[in-house]
Amino acid sequence: MALRFGVIGHKGRMGQALEVAIAEAGHALCVGVDAGGSIGPHAAQCDVLVDFSAPDALAANLGAAKVAGKPIVVGTTGLEEPHFVMLAEAARAIPVLQSGNFSLGVTLMAHLVREAAARLGPEWDIEVLEMHHRMKVDAPSGTAKLLGEAAAKGRGIILSDNMESGRHGMTGKRAEGAIGFATLRGGTVAGEHSVIFAGSEERLTLSHSAENRMIFARGAVRAAEWLTGQSAGRYTMEDVLGL
Repeated sequence: MALRFGVIGHKGRMGQALEVAIAEAGHALCVGVDAGGSIGPHAAQCDVLVDFSAPDALAANLGAAKVAGKPIVVGTTGLEEPHFVMLAEAARAIPVLQSGNFSLGVTLMAHLVREAAARLGPEWDIEVLEMHHRMKVDAPSGTAKLLGEAAAKGRGIILSDNMESGRHGMTGKRAEGAIGFATLRGGTVAGEHSVIFAGSEERLTLSHSAENRMIFARGAVRAAEWLTGQSAGRYTMEDVLGL
């Protein structure tokens, strides 16, 4: 069934890619809004909302989705704990799917990272390495955090309590059980992510390379298709793939 999409952040890189992916999948763009605009007056006309805007717009966008009773897919990066509280609150009223990455490959990679972290002992050090284009404004990336969270879940620990990033100077030895993050920025890289499990005299690396941001747009469209018709609740890309 063809869906009518409301895209928030329509003129951004992901918004433009989404417009192409929506048409590819046989759906329609109901409305596109950007900074200075509001999805509120248009939400009722759409079947599903997709938000790739800015963290400070999340509260208003979730509020508009709740008032209209519409499912919302959130791909905005740079979210912090208060934003996740907002997402959980909105999910009591409407279907909400949030992810730091909509690539199907990354979704499966996160699943594998969790499995590896659960099966390898704490003596295996975990490091998350990512690289993006020079214009990216947040670090570590949402995908890096997603992978770090997967590793933490596999180990049964809380990522925020065991995260090491931005190492500089005399940091001392690596903390036992830490999950490290390293960030690279430059050029036009769409996204490179690796999770390294470093054991004694052996190393396991799980990697994903994004060659074009259209993979994220197509994944977001697939997520929106799946989310439409679901009951109120908080969902992830793993739910979309049935993992």
